[in-house]
Amino acid sequence: MNPTILLMFVIVYFAVLLGVAWYTSRKSNNDSFFIGNRNSNWMLVAFGMIGTSLSGVTFVSVPGGVSSGSFYYLQLVIGYLLGYLVIAFVLLPLYYKLNLTSIYTYLEKRFGNTAHKAGASFFILSRIVGATARLYLVINILQIFILDKMQVPFFATALVILLMILLYTFEGGVKTIIYTDTLQTTGMLVGLIACIIVIIKALNIDFATALSQMNVKGYTKIFNTDVKSSSYFLKHIFGGMFIAIAMTGLDQEMMQKNISVKTLKDSQRNVLSLATILIFVNFLFLFLGGVLYLYANSKGLTVAPDDLFPTIALNETFGTSIGIVFIIALISALFPSVDGAITSLTSSYCIDILAMNKSSLSEAEKKKKRLKVHLSFAAIFFVMVLLFKAINDKLIIELIFKFASITYGPLLGLFAFGILTKRSLNAKLIWAACLISLMFCLGIDVFSNPIWYEKRLHTTLGLSTISERIFNGYKIGNELIILNGLITFFALWLISKPKEELIEK
Repeated sequence: MNPTILLMFVIVYFAVLLGVAWYTSRKSNNDSFFIGNRNSNWMLVAFGMIGTSLSGVTFVSVPGGVSSGSFYYLQLVIGYLLGYLVIAFVLLPLYYKLNLTSIYTYLEKRFGNTAHKAGASFFILSRIVGATARLYLVINILQIFILDKMQVPFFATALVILLMILLYTFEGGVKTIIYTDTLQTTGMLVGLIACIIVIIKALNIDFATALSQMNVKGYTKIFNTDVKSSSYFLKHIFGGMFIAIAMTGLDQEMMQKNISVKTLKDSQRNVLSLATILIFVNFLFLFLGGVLYLYANSKGLTVAPDDLFPTIALNETFGTSIGIVFIIALISALFPSVDGAITSLTSSYCIDILAMNKSSLSEAEKKKKRLKVHLSFAAIFFVMVLLFKAINDKLIIELIFKFASITYGPLLGLFAFGILTKRSLNAKLIWAACLISLMFCLGIDVFSNPIWYEKRLHTTLGLSTISERIFNGYKIGNELIILNGLITFFALWLISKPKEELIEK
């Protein structure tokens, strides 16, 4: 596979993105950056958010997980559908009623400034850690399979990719991202379908035969009925429901695009359309995983799950064309999750932390400050990616991933407490209540996860026997976010008063 040819196609692809960014960012202002002038087309938003919801890590991890996890991932996607119903009919009406630019402003209106800052801070922390970890993992694939062969250093790869993203988001923000995400989602889906067709053709079978062979291998099982398993179907469905509520409905990056749609009705159509399409798209990813393993088995290949797709797609057997499709599709999956993260972090920091929406600064001064914040987050992303490269330990990176997801628990608890009760909070204790829940759930996950028994603390400290006794073989799965939200809710109840008036104005 010629790395120079692959790189040339990446450059051409990026040039197209820049063209779209230039066109959509003309006459842009702070309102178009933060909220797309509240005039986004709901169909474009729904389609573009497919790429944001999946990310580059999903692009390689979901297919790679089919061998050990069958099609159990669809249980989670079913849960997403239930979560999106809550977002459409509970959260979106609230956001539109209050005419929010940052969804965390709701916490200020409900509980005061401390809750507002806490909610925004948890989002900022989670997005920085989660987005940079995903960015590192995808950059590492590009580095190993293309740029190492050209003797390009890792730091240069990371810097160039971040500069690319910075260039096309710097001016237009959400207004630009709505269109670039649509383009990138198209690239990802076309690449996904093309790869399926090419690999099925290489196996000399058709779609139905491939599904039949996967069924024989046990890959197509959807529902796991083992209660103790982390992928037990009720854990996945209800866990998926609350993951969608927390990581989409309470996430500024995802909601920033939704509330950029002009009317509530259209925004609800956007969310419900997205939920439906995601079921089909995730099935395609799982089907791709099945045919990849059928191909690997036919060739006697033994590859780590996350390396399966890139190893086969960039194999010389398929020629340059499929390699180009894979790389473009991978970048198309990567960019929406990173460009949206940097833009939403900029929005949240400017509005929630700096309170620019309340500032008496001129429009030009606000724009100057916003551009500085945007550039600062890009620099933070660069440093974090280099830090992950220095760590270069998959287990530690998995733990960091887990930490990023656990930080959504306090957000779930805060919003649930605000919506479901009329009690007010002791502002001085809000941070403590949220952090206690976060650390407790992180500890539970570490001590109930077998990978840590075998690889880290438990082997060294002899804790595996203790944890096995405590959990009786039960493995914590996606229900952890429910537990996290419940603990936060209970902790907030303990520091609340049965009065409707707020502690802090």
